[in-house]
Amino acid sequence: MKTNKKSVPQIRAYKANEINPPIAMVTAYDAPGAHMASAAGVDIILVGDSLAMVVLGYDDTLSVTIPDMAYHTRAVSRSKPDSLIVTDMPWMSYHTGVHDAVNNAAQLIRSGAEAIKLEGGANRVDVIKALVDAEIPVMGHLGLTPQSVHAFGGFSVQAKTREAAKKLLDDALAIEEAGVFSIVLEAVPDVVAAKATELLKIPTVGIGAGPHCDGQVLVFHDLLGLTFGHKPKFVRHYGSLGELGIKGLEGYVHDVKMRSFPSPDEGYQVSQGEFDGFTFDRK
Repeated sequence: MKTNKKSVPQIRAYKANEINPPIAMVTAYDAPGAHMASAAGVDIILVGDSLAMVVLGYDDTLSVTIPDMAYHTRAVSRSKPDSLIVTDMPWMSYHTGVHDAVNNAAQLIRSGAEAIKLEGGANRVDVIKALVDAEIPVMGHLGLTPQSVHAFGGFSVQAKTREAAKKLLDDALAIEEAGVFSIVLEAVPDVVAAKATELLKIPTVGIGAGPHCDGQVLVFHDLLGLTFGHKPKFVRHYGSLGELGIKGLEGYVHDVKMRSFPSPDEGYQVSQGEFDGFTFDRK
């Protein structure tokens, strides 16, 4: 039996302090990525709807569906990571009412998720309560909620005014009361994230929310240099796998074009004389 496996109760009770280091959370969308994350000591793997952009090539997260998320959750869960597996509820999978939300979340749990994440504040309280009543653990998500990109008019920093910050804090307390076990805070000012972290009994996990949260989350492809084009301000590169991959592929293309790959030792031979006199005519 695994002793290092992270669980929802462990995360719910966790607050970073001088003794407890912050939670490390990373997205992953397949078995190799999940294996790497677990081996590196990641606490929480998020099967994020960000796969729409970093894996599937869409401009935003709105195009992925429950079957998409279930497919990638199964791939992640097959690696049996020590990390807690949390899967995003995609757009319109919980917006149409409690019944749809519970049924859709159940599909993700059956696919290997150990908790789900959804976006929104007080407007999601009924859904959160229904999921918790169904014994489906829920992680919240406030601030820049990517599924609201059109309502926001783009991917922009949230809670930049006193009034907006107060609403975020009210929402955070409302969904904590509804039963979420942690809350992601995305693209909000440091001071707002710090105040939320102070007020809440459950842990906060920041992304573009400064250093005062109980944890941090980044997208696998962003932090390892596997995305191309715009890099958000809050992303720090810890690898250059994209550049290394291109160089490796350039070497492969070169060797194929120069007929140096494959070599005789990289193929299969038969016993001497096996094909002596062998002919085959096309009919």
